[in-house]
Amino acid sequence: MKLIVQIPALNEEETLAEAIKAIPRVIPGVTSVKVLVIDDGSTDRTVEVAIQAGADYVLRMSSHVGLARAFSAGLEEALSLGADVIVNTDADNQYCADDIPALIAPVLARQAQIVIGARPISEFESFSLIKKVLQNLGSWVVSKASGADIPDAPSGFRAYSRDAAARLCVVNTYTYTLETIIQAGRKHIPMTSVPVRVNTVT
Repeated sequence: MKLIVQIPALNEEETLAEAIKAIPRVIPGVTSVKVLVIDDGSTDRTVEVAIQAGADYVLRMSSHVGLARAFSAGLEEALSLGADVIVNTDADNQYCADDIPALIAPVLARQAQIVIGARPISEFESFSLIKKVLQNLGSWVVSKASGADIPDAPSGFRAYSRDAAARLCVVNTYTYTLETIIQAGRKHIPMTSVPVRVNTVT
């Protein structure tokens, strides 16, 4: 069972190394954990930092293509590298990498093919009240549209089975988070959500 943790990155030289080094390399039920960094046309030392920090693979986009396309390119690359499970996380080290085992557990147990990490939004001091309200409203709308109970639809911390990743096609050029949930719901791809922790964003 090969797990690839993909990290889309654009000019993330200051936080990328910490994000990579935090990823657990030994996880029960997984025989191999690899890290794939998708460089979205960075103009800083992102690629160099990724290699020095221990990234196993670096996919360099020829120019800045945006998060959605970088995410999609990462899925395609991970599949070509033989991933059985793909985890997507952020280069700013927002998400607690120690929660990756909990994130992929429903996939390994064949209970779901997509798992979305739900952040403790109500505890975010950096989120204004209106942002929290809009986040909850947006997640409710997406849950209704997808037919799945996803309390944190904009979360970028998520796991995909190989089959689910192969069936998704992102059209939006800006973001993938909401579109992929709605698309998965319409394609009857089983989804679930698990609570995850976050780090202080620097």
